[in-house]
Parts: sequence; C-alpha cells; structure tokens
Amino acid sequence: MAYRELAPPPDLAHVVRCAWVRSSTGADALVLPDGCLDVIVRDGRAIVAGPDTGPVAASLAPGELAVGVRLRPGAADAALGVPVGELRDRRVPLEDLWGRAGRAVGERGCEDAAALIDALRPRLAGAAPDPRVLEAARRLTRAPHTPVPALAAAVGLGERQLRRRFDGAVGYGPKTFARVARFRAALGLLRAGHPPAAVAAAAGFADQPHMTRELVALGGHTPGALARR
Repeated sequence: MAYRELAPPPDLAHVVRCAWVRSSTGADALVLPDGCLDVIVRDGRAIVAGPDTGPVAASLAPGELAVGVRLRPGAADAALGVPVGELRDRRVPLEDLWGRAGRAVGERGCEDAAALIDALRPRLAGAAPDPRVLEAARRLTRAPHTPVPALAAAVGLGERQLRRRFDGAVGYGPKTFARVARFRAALGLLRAGHPPAAVAAAAGFADQPHMTRELVALGGHTPGALARR
C-alpha cells in the first residue's frame, strides 16, 4: 500500500500528531502499535482505531482510499470524550461515540485528509488534554526505561494517579506505553540499518533475544522481517 503523512494544522498540533492517506497498491499493510489512537474514514464511514497492543493487518480494495487523523498519546480522551482504555485493541464506529455528529464526520471527511481535519475541527480545537499525562507520555517516548515512581514524581503526580489518568487518556498504563515506545525505538533503528545487537542495547532491552521476543510479540514478525516492511 502507498502511505503518506501530513503535518497537522498549527491550531490542532496540541492534539493531532499527523493526518495520513493510505491507498491500495495490491498488498496488505501491517499496522503496528505506536501508542496512538486514529480516526479513520473509509467508504464514508468514520471509525476509531486503537490504541493497539499488537499488529493489525489492514487491507483495501483496489482503488480504495483511507484517510486518517492520528491523535497524540494522552490527547484522545479529551478529543473524543470517552476513556481511551475502553477503546484499546478495538475498532469502533465514531457514530457509536458521537451519534449523528460521528456519522457526519464520515460523510464529510471521505475525500481527503484536509476534509477529515475540517470535519473533526469543532471537537478537536476545544480539546484540553491533561498536561501531566502529555508530559509523561513525552518522557516515556524519549526514555522508555524510566521507572513509574520517577515518572510520577517528575510530572507531579502520585503513582496511582498517574496510572489512572494514563489509562484513561492514553488507553493503557505507563508500563505498557513504555513497552510500545521501546518497540518503536528499536524498529526505527533496525529500519535505519543498525545491527540488531547494537539496537537491542540502544533501545534498552536486556539483550538481543529479549528484543526479538518483544518485537515478535508486538509486531508479529522477527526483527529482520519487520525491518524490511
């Protein structure tokens, strides 16, 4: 499949990581966990996808187009108005969450990413994500090995508060998010051509076998196969 990402409009950058467009080239795509939640429009219907804890195969019919908006980790609950933990590893029609407004997003946002952004703008522009959860997610993305007690202290929350807020805003707890962040860091290094042993050390795995187990668990394939996808 052909896939490209677009930068978010400046006024929505606090909530949106990117918009994207995917078109069929005759081969299925493998969607890998990234700690984010997406609003996707296909065939005039909007669905909410993720956050995922494993690989998901995505297929499009020849000539079919899918457009999406990827929300920043920690911003989805404020943007959608629902605890994100309820959406983990699920694909839910936006209409089920927003009623007629969700159906209208699918109808208006099916042409391209800009149209989808405009359809979502009334909800996204007024979203006010929890700044402490956003900061915790940013810190874990940069340093997945950060212990939860140290992370909680760094953002001014107790451990229980952090776990509760994180689950509601991100979709799973900080330990799972850190696991996904480490997976993404390793994947990026492997795709850049770094040797697996060096990647395992740089990404914070105990050793190369540990990295292999984690990449298979989260990505469904060996490190070598994922690096080629």
